[in-house]
Amino acid sequence: MLRGSSRVPEHAGLSELIFIKSFKADVKIGLFYFKRFMTDLDQLVQQAQADFAQASLPAELENAKARYLGKAGRVTELLKALASLSPEEKKARGGQINAAKQQVEAALQARRQALAEQEMQAQLHAEALDVSLPGRGRGTGGLHPVSRSMERIEAIFGSIGFDVADGPEIETDWHSFTALNNPENHPARSMQDTFYVDMKDEQGRWLNLRPHTSPMQVRYARAHAQKYAHLEAQGLPMPEIRVIAPGRTYRVDSDATHSPMFHQCEGLWIGENVSFKDLKVVFTQFFKLFFETDDLQLRFRPSFFPFTEPSAEVDIAFESGPLKGRWLEVAGSGQVHPNVVRNFGLDPERYIGFAFGIGPDRLTMLRYGVNDLRLFFEGDLRFLAQFK
Repeated sequence: MLRGSSRVPEHAGLSELIFIKSFKADVKIGLFYFKRFMTDLDQLVQQAQADFAQASLPAELENAKARYLGKAGRVTELLKALASLSPEEKKARGGQINAAKQQVEAALQARRQALAEQEMQAQLHAEALDVSLPGRGRGTGGLHPVSRSMERIEAIFGSIGFDVADGPEIETDWHSFTALNNPENHPARSMQDTFYVDMKDEQGRWLNLRPHTSPMQVRYARAHAQKYAHLEAQGLPMPEIRVIAPGRTYRVDSDATHSPMFHQCEGLWIGENVSFKDLKVVFTQFFKLFFETDDLQLRFRPSFFPFTEPSAEVDIAFESGPLKGRWLEVAGSGQVHPNVVRNFGLDPERYIGFAFGIGPDRLTMLRYGVNDLRLFFEGDLRFLAQFK
């Protein structure tokens, strides 16, 4: 057996000489193909690196990847060809092919990273920010000034034991007029300039957009009377009715101090011993708290409302500020008419009380010094932002 020497022993026979020459030829051929195989792998890696470098888009890079590492790629085909080799050759060539594959994958990953960096730089350039500019704060919303007034009204009356009632904005004729002592063809019906909708109640009367929040008083009082009917049957007094009914109302009217949609807050206090004195005390305290001042006077002027008798308009006069010396109408009030008490389901000979109605929109105008009601509902953020 040869051990590193290329010389042929002198005593070798013919068969030995033939074997030695054949072996040396196989070694030369094996070395030739091994060197050629290794050269081909080096060229494959270099070609892959060049193809990857030429790809200017991620899609082009993926196409180049498929030519080398895809199911029919060149590296993949080399790995498949190992199946036809002997175990020794598989081990030798498999390691070499895997090393080449790792170089191709490394080149692919590097190019991917480079393209991602290029895309990021292009995006940053297109969306360049001047960090020296001041930051832009996000605007915050706020309550509408009329909503502020509504919450203030509810809080003040809630502090003296009044509930808050809510009800539908599309009402029946009975709740809007008849229950409030407005008989058929009564002038008060036309005075309201009511909006009617294309629907009718069970009696065939047209439904309407409520012209005031008094229907909510009717509903609340009737529910209260039914709830405590068992006390009435036993001759015991029921708890007093103290409720305010704030909400949207609708009338055919529009000018600097009127809107087709506006807000009302009506109140009701019914008991066995409720008088005008109570009404005056409640109103005086309410307006002082609402306007946060004691510098105002209150007066009651005789008036007419179908649902109260006697009735009075409520005016206030400011002792200071831009409204100093002026009397301004702010509410309507009166002792609840016996017919209305009866429609509540109560005995007017036993129960008495007062009702009132105030306009939160007008109170808001007075509180903030706004002279045109329409500004509240035009949605101009420049105006509304003042009340945050």
